[in-house]
Amino acid sequence: MVFLEFEKPLEELHEQLNNIKEVGEKGGLDVTPIVSELEQKIESTRNEIYSNLTGWQRVQLSRHPERPYTLHYIDEICEDFVELHGDRAFKDDKAIVGGLGTIDGQRVMIIGHQKGVNTKLRQYRNFGMPNPEGYRKALRLMKIAEKFDIPVVTFIDTPGAFPGLEAEERGQAEAIARNLIEMAQLETQILCYVIGEGASGGAIGIGLGDRVYMLENTWYSVISPESCSSILWRSWDYKETAAEQLKLTATDVKGLGVIDGIINEPAGGAHADHKEMADILKKQILKDLKELKPIKKDQLLQKRIEKYEKMGVFEDRKN
Repeated sequence: MVFLEFEKPLEELHEQLNNIKEVGEKGGLDVTPIVSELEQKIESTRNEIYSNLTGWQRVQLSRHPERPYTLHYIDEICEDFVELHGDRAFKDDKAIVGGLGTIDGQRVMIIGHQKGVNTKLRQYRNFGMPNPEGYRKALRLMKIAEKFDIPVVTFIDTPGAFPGLEAEERGQAEAIARNLIEMAQLETQILCYVIGEGASGGAIGIGLGDRVYMLENTWYSVISPESCSSILWRSWDYKETAAEQLKLTATDVKGLGVIDGIINEPAGGAHADHKEMADILKKQILKDLKELKPIKKDQLLQKRIEKYEKMGVFEDRKN
């Protein structure tokens, strides 16, 4: 179990609990009362810590190394899944995975960022930072879904689109912009869920939908706190301040009207109980599919357009 800096009190309590259990096993002692007391203290301490998290702490939780990624959710919520590869133009981008799956008998096209669960796989997945071919693959799969009237479900979890020279040479900005144009007009339901980091164009490239939700301990912003700090203060030392000023938490983003709702995580965060988190997410997906399915295509597109027209604050000046 990996503990973050602000979880140090929990780490100390868990160490005490493990030590007590070890002493009881070796000495044949009944340590049940002490164990029970420590478990209650762990629960109360965890509730206290998680009831008052800062923006930066939620950013840290979104990056927790034990947090579930797209493929984990696919494994947990789908009865079957067939991954589809390649953009039919350049190559298969491993930072974005996608394919056909079935959730409680409902066929869906699932597309999501994938970071990798260890160092080797993170390199293989390019740390969840897609190249243009990743977004073009995603669009190809969306078009297949549209053709066969299959809903699209996207899982967003990326530190941003890959910023390398080769990505820019192959049209990174155009690929993301093309996805936004096409998703706005896609004649099938689109459900988007931020399951970790939602950074910049890398996130919105598969993030325009009829329903957009964020998990409780995720963030969604045009820039990361570190990058914002380095631009404004020429240093990463102000990343915590930047995290607060960017208004990037689920509560902040919901207040701005950018998302439709917040999905609560298990006690201690999504990484504390992968299965429970997957069950919660599955229920939300099925609920959203049920609500959107009866809506006719022309009405669906109109509602989608109206949804995004309402975002933001602007003033129409004729003079």
